[in-house]
Amino acid sequence: MPNIKHVGRIKNNKRRAIVAYRTLPGDPYNCLVVLTESLPSDEHDVLIKVVESPAGQDAYELAEVMARSYLPDGRNMLSGFHTTGKLRKVPTNEIEMTPDSKTVISLDKLNEAIAQQRGISLEDLALKPSGQSAETPQVINEMPLMAAETVNSQITDAVTTMPPTAEEMAAQLRSQADAMFKEAKKMREVAETLVPTVKKVKAEKSA
Repeated sequence: MPNIKHVGRIKNNKRRAIVAYRTLPGDPYNCLVVLTESLPSDEHDVLIKVVESPAGQDAYELAEVMARSYLPDGRNMLSGFHTTGKLRKVPTNEIEMTPDSKTVISLDKLNEAIAQQRGISLEDLALKPSGQSAETPQVINEMPLMAAETVNSQITDAVTTMPPTAEEMAAQLRSQADAMFKEAKKMREVAETLVPTVKKVKAEKSA
């Protein structure tokens, strides 16, 4: 199985976390994550598809792709998770990345290794507020920053996104259709449990 970027977990309780930003501007020892257990099933499925997509795996920070992706109800994924408190600020030394079943590395150590490999400081590893980074395309104009130290703090800066491409929009629509189909199937199963459908049987004509 190939390595999957952006996937990790909280060290102390092993709760799965998708890392949107590995570091923050001016705050290299904290990251922003989405805890997948806190998501409804349809939002979880769409997020995982974004993570596993070629765009997600090519992205320097997953938030770049989240900023131009959509949740099943049509909301922008990055800003939607922000406004509902699902983007959480966590110290990088409390996150361990799990790119495959055999590999575990602390996010703070991973960030240090990447910075050393690129010959830059840890502070320079984060995407710049202007969005102009040598390693990444300009997809957002302002970085989201947390207003307080609690994990449910809201992001203070507004997120500005680029419009999705036709391919990305088509992928999002397919994901939304799949999610709605699954939900409809569940609702039908519940309805059948409550009141089974009575099939009409045509009376046989008398000879």
